[in-house]
Amino acid sequence: MYELFLKGGIIMYPIAFCSILALGIFLERLWNLREKKIIPKDFLIEVEDLINRRKIHEAMIVCRRDKSSMSSIIFEGIRNFNQSREALKDAVEGVGRQEAAKLERYVGIVGTVASIAPLLGLLGTVTGMIKAFNVISMQGVGNPGSLAEGISEALITTAAGLIVAIPAYVMYRYLISKVDRIIMTMEKYSMHMVDLLEEKKQASSGMEGTLL
Repeated sequence: MYELFLKGGIIMYPIAFCSILALGIFLERLWNLREKKIIPKDFLIEVEDLINRRKIHEAMIVCRRDKSSMSSIIFEGIRNFNQSREALKDAVEGVGRQEAAKLERYVGIVGTVASIAPLLGLLGTVTGMIKAFNVISMQGVGNPGSLAEGISEALITTAAGLIVAIPAYVMYRYLISKVDRIIMTMEKYSMHMVDLLEEKKQASSGMEGTLL
């Protein structure tokens, strides 16, 4: 395997770097895109229970304590508890966009690797063929063995570029679909919390009106 790598020439080094980069980002994103890390169910149950019992301050403390994306969104909603529904919704959506951008971080690099790896392979093909034609111009075609180095470089780099690009594209599409699924779930919970906060705010206003 190492001999094949060396026969591929200098272009094999950026192709190898791309493969390591794509795999590293894929594993890092898999670890950080765990749904229980981003949308912890226990946290949601606890916060919803506190809001239902109108313990708004305690709910804010729980949100501050939790480090998930969902906690940041809900905290912003609770912080704007006394605002109008539109203002509350806008605040939640604003933080939601910021958290969504964090989820998408580095994913585009994997897509870039999937795009440029075949081009690097093609570049290796061109440099290998240049070597082969240089040999032909100097020695003629009487000794096919002398052409082997350039031809093998061309074929190896082409294969290496595709070997990196195909899995990178699969990883990219998987991460994109995973991020989209998580964002949709975050939006669902966010709107649920907006409705819940609005409901409790109206209930509180109704109680105050009754007392007056």
